[in-house]
Amino acid sequence: MHTERQTTKTETDRRLQLVQAHTAEQSVRGSSHGVKWSPPLIRQEMSTEEGPSQPTFGFLLDIDGVLVRGHTVIPAALKAFRRLVNAQGKLRVPVVFVTNAGNILQHDKAQELSALLGFKVEPDQVILSHSPMKLFSQYHGKRMIVSGQGPLVENAQVLGFKNVVTVDELRMAFPVLDMVDLQRRPKTTPLPRNDFPAIEGVLLLGEPVRWETSLQLIMDVLLSNGNPGTGLATAPYPHLPVLASNMDLLWMAEAKMPRFGHGTFLLCLETIYRKVTGKELRYKGLMGKPSILTYQYAEELIRRQAERRGWAAPIQKLYAVGDNPMSDVYGANLFNQYLQMAKHEGAEELETSGLLKQRPSATQSCASILVCTGVYSPKVLGSTEPAQGGEEPPFHGHRDFSFSPGLIEASHIVNDVDEAVQLVFHKEGWALE
Repeated sequence: MHTERQTTKTETDRRLQLVQAHTAEQSVRGSSHGVKWSPPLIRQEMSTEEGPSQPTFGFLLDIDGVLVRGHTVIPAALKAFRRLVNAQGKLRVPVVFVTNAGNILQHDKAQELSALLGFKVEPDQVILSHSPMKLFSQYHGKRMIVSGQGPLVENAQVLGFKNVVTVDELRMAFPVLDMVDLQRRPKTTPLPRNDFPAIEGVLLLGEPVRWETSLQLIMDVLLSNGNPGTGLATAPYPHLPVLASNMDLLWMAEAKMPRFGHGTFLLCLETIYRKVTGKELRYKGLMGKPSILTYQYAEELIRRQAERRGWAAPIQKLYAVGDNPMSDVYGANLFNQYLQMAKHEGAEELETSGLLKQRPSATQSCASILVCTGVYSPKVLGSTEPAQGGEEPPFHGHRDFSFSPGLIEASHIVNDVDEAVQLVFHKEGWALE
């Protein structure tokens, strides 16, 4: 077990340390903490009303492993949305989909979810792992190398980055940099280039396809201070700014065992950088779950959604449903600690460095609900099962998020997302359908 970890010196990480140091032993969880919940055998009598007219709670739903497995919808998700959507096809309570996926456009993800779930999902109900990068405007004008797959350039532009270079474009400009694949090595030595503008930062949006190429070229950019066609006697440190999203070590698709996520790629890059330079790779921003900034971003979208629907009552409780203890549960619990700190010490002391300009938060709590349809399964080896007394599981979280056993213990454990919705409606006194 790793109990001591290096932490970055960014403002975000210092805030994380502050929250954890003050409240590591004070996680606020429900009475069913760590105990699997089952729907009541006798349901409450259904009224003709769909519940209180003004919801005071909302859902933050993970996607992979909760609603879908790969491209296949999980049957419980369809049942859950029959409870969440009224006869007019409108959500009864605010819902935001918070995924650590990022190799797709927000609009396309919303369309994909609409087709799978059978109701209209709006793009601003979807948070991709890199969505909060919209807030990092100080880097939007810099020339950034971008790594990932899918509509990379378009995604970067939607986030506000105006001048990006893909790994493939860099490889074409400097063919001799990519030497692992013998079939792709240049047959002749090209002339050196001196007309390629310097790169000013690194943007890691998701796992790439050819890891060896991306790892090599990103290292070249960092070690050359953005001029990969040249060589420097000493690697610059601090290095160029690095922004990254999606820290998931593993994720669940159709396979029986979890698959490598972008967190595995980041681990490779961090390990190589440390081995080569003897220093730690530092991030100017880490986004996606379990980052507090991602949950603040989601909280703001929940508030706006409630406003659009004319729900005047403040949203006081959030329920985060996920399948990964190291991202979904850890993140929800960490955000819950943040909320408790904000109540006791004042929001001013926990300001997010001016990145997110929002109204004073009405949210009082964020409960974590863990489902058994994805990464976590009580019967599967290596599923990062939360500690239930006894030996603690291996820490699959990111290096910059210190290990705290309590943070990966869910407020509630249920079989699937439909049971999660039933649990919340039961707690809030809402009719199940």
